[in-house]
Amino acid sequence: MSHNDNIKDQGIDATNQDFQRYEQVNKKQSYHLSEHLENEEFDEDFEIKTIDFSLFSEGSLDGKMQFASELGDALKEIGFAVLTNHGVDIACYDKAGEKIRELFESTAFEERIKYKAQRYGSVNQGYFPIKETTIIHPDLVEGWVFCRRAFKLNENSDYIESNYWPRPGFEPVLRQVVLAHEQLIKPIMQSILSYLEIDPHFYDKKLDRTNFGLRLNYYPPMADQKRGKGGGRMLGHEDIDLFTILPACNTEGLQVLNRSNMKWIRLNPRPGDIILNTGDYMQRISNDILPSTTHRVSWPENYDRLLTPRLSFPMTVYIWENELLEVLPNLGIPKYKPIRAEKFHTSITSKYYGDEYAIDVSDY
Repeated sequence: MSHNDNIKDQGIDATNQDFQRYEQVNKKQSYHLSEHLENEEFDEDFEIKTIDFSLFSEGSLDGKMQFASELGDALKEIGFAVLTNHGVDIACYDKAGEKIRELFESTAFEERIKYKAQRYGSVNQGYFPIKETTIIHPDLVEGWVFCRRAFKLNENSDYIESNYWPRPGFEPVLRQVVLAHEQLIKPIMQSILSYLEIDPHFYDKKLDRTNFGLRLNYYPPMADQKRGKGGGRMLGHEDIDLFTILPACNTEGLQVLNRSNMKWIRLNPRPGDIILNTGDYMQRISNDILPSTTHRVSWPENYDRLLTPRLSFPMTVYIWENELLEVLPNLGIPKYKPIRAEKFHTSITSKYYGDEYAIDVSDY
């Protein structure tokens, strides 16, 4: 029996430290993958900072510096921030939510399963049935990951929509989300680099038409009595990317682990705001200055909200597989050696998809 099979058998008793051998950055925190409400505490006092993006987009040099300072401080402290006045039309998010619900509710399982996820480069792209987001925990969510190649963008002239989408009409609406979020990627990265006192354009070329995954999450409605004992809607985890751009969800559930006291923070920003969090790529290149912070999707406090589906569509931002991840200059003695992004990414995600998922390439 494999290591993954052993852990899956443990079910709700497994902890993140059971998977430490897969990690590519330092993670000392220990938590149960699944909720253990009887043993958990909540931080009702900590407030994840809301930052005005217009300081960057409309401001002077001083405004850009203020935005970088506020964003960097928030990410350094907790790995999460909320962006307001970011310029993305909330109607774009409303239309996306409608289409996501339609995608999961109007297509038969037999249609969806034809697109079951498989690895393309680093990223597992395609459809994930409920309880199959990973092999280690039965998350109560259906997912669908669309990478850059799944969208009709200028660089893919041989694009065939049906290769990625079960029906016409979904791609054009979700493409608008991708295009809107692409406008935020470089400003966010430039601000982070400025905070670290590095040339703000150091990553610009790496982020031209960059690698990303737009994940559509559909948490189906369920009666309260079906919640069962233990478990959760999405297991505790850290993202693997540089950062994630997540529009505020239509209902509560997102929780962030405060590693300073090991209490969970409920994060429920205003509709239209964007949640931003850093991932493993960022922790590695920042030499542990900006953490990849643990989060999960929990049951809503208001159980009536279980009767309607929960929808979310995070966009995870990577660099391309052949790029090197290496500690940024002038951040002290590097704690990590340079590694090819594909090796880094697939080595971590083997904990989710099995040991055979990791590719065997030089990590020069």
